[in-house]
Amino acid sequence: MNLPAEIHSQKTKQLFWLLFGLTVLTIIGMQVTGKPLITEVAPGGIVTFELVGTLVGSQSIINSWQGPSMTWAGINMGLDFLFLFLYGVTISLGCLILADRMPKNPQILKTLGRWLALGVLIAAGLDVVENISLILLLTGSENEVLPVLARWCAIPKFGLVLLSLLYIVGGGVRELMNRMSLSGETA
Repeated sequence: MNLPAEIHSQKTKQLFWLLFGLTVLTIIGMQVTGKPLITEVAPGGIVTFELVGTLVGSQSIINSWQGPSMTWAGINMGLDFLFLFLYGVTISLGCLILADRMPKNPQILKTLGRWLALGVLIAAGLDVVENISLILLLTGSENEVLPVLARWCAIPKFGLVLLSLLYIVGGGVRELMNRMSLSGETA
């Protein structure tokens, strides 16, 4: 069934806002479950664990989480699997929506949005590999490759997500300025 463009567009926007709301709720859940993971050894909590890059560093962080904090680490990692799906699809959809609204000239803005939509899905894939590496470490693996792998998945993941969010913010500001300009012309 082919839907008229305006209906398809409206459904896409509704899906985006639903996913955005779920993403925000998941972020809140991750903030709550991540608080017990902030220690002297891991001042950034789970992010410190993601980026530490060495087995000794990973083990120091895990040792600082012994007791109830290990349960919170497991819950936080579980939420992160939900989060990576939500942010991946939400940000990708946001990039595609804005890419479709970009002017045809220069074409590079449309193309950039489409590439970033793909890039953020790649970031979510990197996040899966990172999470599996971290879970293996949390469950006692002493494989020295795992913290290195987690770090080198986390760094490009953060970069791709940041670039995609900058595109969305820039496109959102552009949309807002266009609407303000149009409402000023009709006044």
